[in-house]
This record gives sequence, structure tokens and C-alpha cells, in this order.
Amino acid sequence: MFNVEKIRKDFPILQREVNGKALIYLDNAATSQTPQQVIDAIVDYYTHYNANIHRGVHTLSQEATDKYEAARLTVQKHFNAKEAHEIILTAGTTHGINLVAHGFASILTKGDEVLVSALEHHSNIVPWQMLCEKTGATLKVIPMNTDGELIMADYNQLLSEKTKLVFVNHISNALGTINPIEEIITKAHQVGAAVLVDGAQACPHIKADMQALDVDFYVVSAHKMCGPTGVGMLYGKEEWLNKLPPYQGGGEMIAEVSFEKTTYAGLPHKFEAGTPNICGGIAFGAAIDYMNTIGFEAIDKYEHELLEYATAELLKIENLKIFGTAKNKTSVISFNLEGIHPYDIGTLLDKMGIAVRTGHHCAQPIMSFFNIPGTVRASFAFYNTKAEVDALVSGVKTAQRMLA
Repeated sequence: MFNVEKIRKDFPILQREVNGKALIYLDNAATSQTPQQVIDAIVDYYTHYNANIHRGVHTLSQEATDKYEAARLTVQKHFNAKEAHEIILTAGTTHGINLVAHGFASILTKGDEVLVSALEHHSNIVPWQMLCEKTGATLKVIPMNTDGELIMADYNQLLSEKTKLVFVNHISNALGTINPIEEIITKAHQVGAAVLVDGAQACPHIKADMQALDVDFYVVSAHKMCGPTGVGMLYGKEEWLNKLPPYQGGGEMIAEVSFEKTTYAGLPHKFEAGTPNICGGIAFGAAIDYMNTIGFEAIDKYEHELLEYATAELLKIENLKIFGTAKNKTSVISFNLEGIHPYDIGTLLDKMGIAVRTGHHCAQPIMSFFNIPGTVRASFAFYNTKAEVDALVSGVKTAQRMLA
């Protein structure tokens, strides 16, 4: 049985107050909160076996190495990668995207085309613009409709033998739209293009299966799924990772070094230069274990109930408009009140102890499409409650009265 009150006890921060009010945390699309089980894993590392990995013969180094590589295996199992060395532990989603973009700079040539969706976070736009500027390739955009859904007919027309790469998020951070990535991947492969999926917003809600998707690259951040900041995953098919050159040079990513020539280590170390975020990697594994004890099917069902309830209640507020009304979406609601700037609403909600995000959410093209400066975004996790939704609705009504 899904027991949200029991789950909430795992998160110490949910017990604190903000501005004299009980914290209601509805900014989960930016970063999720961290359960005690993950905090304990962090404390345990620094308390008992803090040492560098892969290099030392002493006991602490070997213990840290074993824990770190065990976390890699946890990530592999969770995302169902075929091989552990297809899991590159990164600093997060943005790091993973830039790693791939850097690699393709040596592959793309003038006249090649890359496709990116209109629903992307800046992290999945800017690196590809930089790549195109460097290589002479052309960036083309898969358009969206007013519901916040990609127009798949246009995607089909954009695909050609010139298409070398397709980039799309699994779920939009700004609107909550769940994209049809299975169809996108299949059709891209039919023209010989590789696909990178930004899974940052999907990983807390969906248990993505790398082999079933047949995706070429998939990137996530641990802090979106109850883990620490500064660590994440790049999954890449072995054949693609072997084609790409190293992203950074330094220790750990080498096989042999001389002043005449350096040879690189095999996967995954080829892409993991320098001392990694050891504690973060271990805690990432702990976070995945924690979420799996709750179960992603249970999480999905509960969050969908929250989404439907919150949507219905917010739409009862006069002059409130929701942006992102896709048929298939996750627990994110972006909205505005007519005639009121979203920043002002967010500021007043904070005074009531309610944390939401306001602005363009690093997705300015989406805001330009709707011709708005930004939105108020309430994003829900499995530890939120309907009572917190009620408090949000009440807070929005209060802000509307005060700002009218």
C-alpha cells in the first residue's frame, strides 16, 4: 500500500518551516528532496571510507572503489543497460549532453542536419547550436502545437538522409509533456540517425529501459530522483561510445602516457577524467534503491492522481490559464493569472511557505511560442499530498486578491 505520510517521514526537510509556515515544496522539477536513507549514505562515506578510487591498494581506497562501482551496477540495472561500461557517471544531465556534443564535433560535416524539439531545456539546445557552429551542420526544430505536444507529422517531414542526430527530452520540464520517444527513436533509426534523449525530468517518474527503447544516448541527473546534486548518468551504446573521442584529458582516462603519445583507457574510464564525485555516485545508487523500494508503478499512479486533482482545482480559479495540456503528461502544472506577473505570484506564495518555480524555466523558446514572459510552475513528487494542493490553490487565490 502507498502510504504518503510514512514516506514523508523519510524526508527531514519536509518538517521545516519557511516564513513561519510549514514548508510546502512544489519545485520538484528543479530538484527533488533527499530522503534520510540517501543522507545516511553520504555521511557513511565521509565517516568510514573517504578515499580516492581505482588507484590505491589500501583498504579505504578499495572499499570506496567497490562502493562506487556497485553504484554503477545499480544504475545499469535500473536503466537496463546491456553493459556496466555503457554507464558513464557524469556531473549531471548538462555534462552528459556536452560530452556527446563534443564527441560529434569530430563526426559531423557541413551539410549534415541535426533535429531538436521545440520543447527543450536550454541544456539540450545550446550545446547543439555550438556544435553546428563548429561543424557547419544545420540545426532544425521539430515544432509544437498549442497543447504543448510535438507535431509528429512535421518531424516525419524533417527526417532525411541528411539527418545525423535527433535530440529530444523524454518529458518537458516546463510543461510536463511526455514525448513519444519510442516513435521518435524508431523513425530516426530508419534514416540512420542517432538519438539522444534528455531524461532529466523523466527519471523521477518513469523507469526508462535502455534496451527496450533502443536509444543511442540517454542522460539523467541524480538530484531529480532523490539523489545529490553534481552527479548523473550518460548511457551510451557501446558502439557509439567507442566512436566518440574523450571529452576531457587527465588522470584515470588513460592507458599509457608518455610525452610522445598517450593512449586512452577503455569504457567507461575513457570519459571519466580526474577524481569523480565519489560520494555523489554512491549516493546516486542509494537514491535509486530508495525509489525502487517504493516502486515506480506506485509513484506514477499516485502522482497522476495528484496531477488530475491539482489541475481540476486550479482551473476553478477565475482567469487562471494552464500552459501545457498534452494528453500524455506528468505531474507538472505551468499556469498564469491574467494580468499578474508570475514572479509576483511566486513571491507571495513563498511568504505562505509554498515553494514553486517562476520564470521561463530555462525554456525560453516555449515561452516565446506562447508569447508570455514565463509561468508559475508547480511540480509534484510522490511525497506531496492533496492537502498541499489545497494550500496551493488557496495561496493562489489569496495572491490574486492581493495583486488584483
